[in-house]
Amino acid sequence: MNLFTLFISALLINNVILSKFLGMCPFMGVSTKLSSAFGMGIAVIFVIFGASVLSWLLYYYVLVPLDLEYMELICFILLIASFVQFVEMFIKKKSPSLYKSLGIYLPLITTNCAVLYVAQDNITQGYNLAETIVNSIGVPAGFMLMLVIFATIRGRLAGNDLPKPFQGNPIAFVCAAIMAIAFSAFAGLA
Repeated sequence: MNLFTLFISALLINNVILSKFLGMCPFMGVSTKLSSAFGMGIAVIFVIFGASVLSWLLYYYVLVPLDLEYMELICFILLIASFVQFVEMFIKKKSPSLYKSLGIYLPLITTNCAVLYVAQDNITQGYNLAETIVNSIGVPAGFMLMLVIFATIRGRLAGNDLPKPFQGNPIAFVCAAIMAIAFSAFAGLA
């Protein structure tokens, strides 16, 4: 598979938020401000990339040789939780200002189902290491793209006079549905 095609597919066509509906909690919760959406997006890119590559290495260099493929889910969950905890401690030690600006967002990444999805999808699809790296960058980049676009939309909506029943989450869900429909047009590119 062409790596560029894989990247565009992960970024736009098979976007985890708009086509897989994974990571909806941070999508709705963090997208109220552009700065928090951007910070969460950067953190998700780093965590998904690191956790996915480590999961691929763990699977092919430990689980497969030991014939323990059935332990994939448990091992990936432990690896992701440990990796996020390590990243949190590292950032807290090396850059307290970044740690403070990310706040609760960094520990919340552990429970983001998109992280586990990418790690398992790389194995399920039979990607080699290069394809795993490209997919593990494309998926969280698409996640971040949707967070930033949605935060921008929600920022514009906040300044408008909306009917009371549509204020807050109802109009956000309507906008998310329209975004999903619009991005489904990319499905013909693959």
